[in-house]
Amino acid sequence: VQLQASGGGLVQAGGSLRLSCVASGLNFGNYAVAWFRQAPGKEREFVATITRSGNSIKYADAVKGRFTISRENVRKSAYLQMNGLKPEDTAVYYCAAGTPILSTILSGPPARAFNFWGQGTQVTVSS
Repeated sequence: VQLQASGGGLVQAGGSLRLSCVASGLNFGNYAVAWFRQAPGKEREFVATITRSGNSIKYADAVKGRFTISRENVRKSAYLQMNGLKPEDTAVYYCAAGTPILSTILSGPPARAFNFWGQGTQVTVSS
């Protein structure tokens, strides 16, 4: 199983980036997908998650209204569109796949709810 995250980079505050996560080695449509991030010296934190069908989505309060998570099961891909980026969004962003129950997804799932992880992609927002 492999999750390949890409799309990170350096952007000025207020700018946008689109992260992609491509899966291989698993039946992608059977898994919820999430994005987490980890800034230097901080714990990994939940950013957004989407259910297998894409019908339910949950965002962290810090990104609500600025980030949009989506997925294309036929392409075994998930995305995180990030608009209105702020310096505090600077972190390594990880995509993850797992099978948390719906109530866990809707409450903002912990990292331990996801079995498979990508390698991370660096997002740096300059002020």
